[in-house]
Amino acid sequence: MIDKFNGIIYLIIFIVHFLGFGIYAYQMIINNKKFRAKFEMDETATPIMRMIGASFLGSLLMALYIMFIRPGGVEGTWAFFNLVFVQNLSIFIVNTYSIKIDKTGVKNDSNEGVIAPLVFTILIAILIYGLSDKIYY
Repeated sequence: MIDKFNGIIYLIIFIVHFLGFGIYAYQMIINNKKFRAKFEMDETATPIMRMIGASFLGSLLMALYIMFIRPGGVEGTWAFFNLVFVQNLSIFIVNTYSIKIDKTGVKNDSNEGVIAPLVFTILIAILIYGLSDKIYY
């Protein structure tokens, strides 16, 4: 499995990135009440949070498929990696605007909504760079 990811470093980055997605999927879909309380959101946010959580879950499931089931591993998966990068970057930009500039509806000005997508964006960018010989074959 390590050779599918060009070494242990990229495998660890892959696991950390998508483990983070799994944590957010769990918080938004299953542990929604606690997550809403953390950011001072009322229950009307539940459906949209679960929809976003489902997007994280979909990416996590695809990552698990690539990691454990797909015969070629990451070979030829450029579209998946690039889509995840664009999603992460978009979330970072939109959250930065929402939390730092616009502030409409922001009760809790936690930086988590900016830092987490920034970290995810950096991690997936590192993966795209480090796996480019395999994902763009």
